[in-house]
Amino acid sequence: MMCGMDRRVARTRHQLEQAILALVAERGLDAVTVADLVERAEVNRSTFYQHYEDKHALLADAVDAAMSADQATLPPVPSDLDDNPPESLVRYLRHFESHAAVYATIFGDHGSPLTVARLQARVADLAQEAIEASETDAFAGMPVRVAAAGLAGSVVGVLGTWIAMEDRPDVETAAEWIWRVLSEPGAQVRRVADSAQ
Repeated sequence: MMCGMDRRVARTRHQLEQAILALVAERGLDAVTVADLVERAEVNRSTFYQHYEDKHALLADAVDAAMSADQATLPPVPSDLDDNPPESLVRYLRHFESHAAVYATIFGDHGSPLTVARLQARVADLAQEAIEASETDAFAGMPVRVAAAGLAGSVVGVLGTWIAMEDRPDVETAAEWIWRVLSEPGAQVRRVADSAQ
């Protein structure tokens, strides 16, 4: 009996997640109401509130589910960065490109701070792992978590700006921009070290 309940819950959540992604792409987040969501998902209002506090919580979960479905994971940052972004970063950005209308709304002036915060936290975790693994001196005197948060803010800033561009460059260009944000601190330290020799 519990398995049936779990399937029903999963199906309801999936219906609501699909509804918000479709409606945000069509109308933008501000124009979407809970009434719109329950009508599109074919559930009742009380069911919505059994699962979500508001549309922002639903949107954050819907984005998580879409990223998981697309297998869109940000690659770990290698300790030895070369000049070219990895193909895995390009694949990650393809997810954003394929849902550009949704992400342009999320990152917009009336977007979803909760969804952006979740994304930034994921990037910060990866950045922290990479900094610790690399033993870089690029952030000497700074707590690793602070450095990771700075990198994550930069990456998410580039991502949000890119996705909102009217004449948006291709994902390869965006990957190059993000890779430069990630690799430049280490490159600066190497330049200083080389010039000191």
